[in-house]
Amino acid sequence: MNKAKINIIVAVGKNNIIGIKNTLPWHLPADLKYFAQTTKDKMVLMGENTFLSILEKIGKPLPGRRNIVLTDKKNKKFAGVETVNSIEEAMKIIGKKEVFVIGGASVYRQMLPLAGKLYITEVNYGGQGDAFFPTIDQSQWVLEKQEPHIKDGKNDYDYTFRIYRRKPA
Repeated sequence: MNKAKINIIVAVGKNNIIGIKNTLPWHLPADLKYFAQTTKDKMVLMGENTFLSILEKIGKPLPGRRNIVLTDKKNKKFAGVETVNSIEEAMKIIGKKEVFVIGGASVYRQMLPLAGKLYITEVNYGGQGDAFFPTIDQSQWVLEKQEPHIKDGKNDYDYTFRIYRRKPA
């Protein structure tokens, strides 16, 4: 059966922290570059708050990607993106294509059961956060690749890129 290829991409600190006050709690240019390279020319699905934080940072939707924004506000539209009100509506747009789920916490929770691959940057950050990635059941996933990095003059924390593939049912 041919179905959508659903990937999740996320940077996670200790205790599954992914954000604070709708922003990333760390400065890791290497992770931003990894995100850009991994999602370029792909479809990305995000919640409204994630989209608004992107607008605040760069002033426009993510370039070089088809942006889909999930909002619970009926008739809400944003320039330059496709807006949907449910996961089912998003899946109709995605169809059999590849998509990267890019946040936030609620969208990750809803899409994790459908995902076949996880691109997780584990950040050695133990500070405060108010948004969290759901705990993954390690028995359902196989680690395909990992690439550890030490903090340097540009990146404030040690971090590891990890790619997990869902085990066959």
